[in-house]
Amino acid sequence: MNVAARGIRYPWEEPPAEGEAIEVAEGVLWLRLPLPMALDHVNVYALDDGDSWTVVDTGVHSRRAVAIWEALLAGPLKGKPVGRVILTHHHPDHVGMAGWFKEQHGAEIVTTRTAMLMARMLTLDEQARPTEETLRFWRRCGMERRIYDERAASRPFNFADIVHPIPLGYSRIKEGDRMVIGGRDWTVRIGNGHAPEHATFWSEDGELVLAGDQILPSISSNIGVYATEPEADPVADWIEACTRLSEHATPEQLALGGHKRPFRGIPTRLRQLVDNHHGALGRLEAFLAEEPRSAAECFPPLFMRRISDGEYGLAMVEAMAHCLHLWHHGRAERHLDAAEAWRFRAI
Repeated sequence: MNVAARGIRYPWEEPPAEGEAIEVAEGVLWLRLPLPMALDHVNVYALDDGDSWTVVDTGVHSRRAVAIWEALLAGPLKGKPVGRVILTHHHPDHVGMAGWFKEQHGAEIVTTRTAMLMARMLTLDEQARPTEETLRFWRRCGMERRIYDERAASRPFNFADIVHPIPLGYSRIKEGDRMVIGGRDWTVRIGNGHAPEHATFWSEDGELVLAGDQILPSISSNIGVYATEPEADPVADWIEACTRLSEHATPEQLALGGHKRPFRGIPTRLRQLVDNHHGALGRLEAFLAEEPRSAAECFPPLFMRRISDGEYGLAMVEAMAHCLHLWHHGRAERHLDAAEAWRFRAI
């Protein structure tokens, strides 16, 4: 096989327009919903179950999203109800409309236990101001004082802002489960790192992978540490998951991811995703050998570009994840400074 055949290839040049769909395989529709952020879209997929649809991920909940879904249901989805909603992971751009589909269609919600518990917990946890635990975590990261003061005095983002209330009950999936979706047999394979217990689905005919945010073609999923688990090591989880999933990947499988375009070349992309983080860790380790630094001071070696205020939060939690990975693996030590920030130094 030549090098080009092993690389990343995009069968479609353009995504579906709002309210429209592209059939990417027999009975599998690619839909796209808008997001109110820099990454301005999320992909969702509808699989034809005959008298109903299975929808994989949903977009955020908003009046606009409801209107788009109603147009999709009346148009490309041919007026058939959504009987099942599968959620790859707990992030709001993927779970936001799940409760709406349960309420409007009686749809079954299918996801991993961790995804369900995280989504429901975070949706119920509505705050008018950041909690002291969150503020302490920001200080531990070394958040720039100007940004810290501004965010400490403001209402934070709440999941409930863009996630419809999530019902109590769901159907659990786990590693190795087999499912029939859209007339195909699929195997559930669990990823980690970007989100705990992130579900991916691999068709047993070797043609398709419903990848969520675990395998994206031209961007790397955010790998962050948060106040909910302030000393986690999601970088290790990510590298392990990408390495393990590569055992099931072939160049011809069509990856249907949560963002950007469907693509072929999953083995190449999984290698890139692992190599990118090893490269970032090497640059970070060299940076921390110069002098002790907080996570928020480590943007230059990790991102190699200017980080705007709008990107600051995601960049900070990713920087913290990489610093903690070096610490967990004995490649760095840390101490608290007078401002309560962890300062990391390479060993």
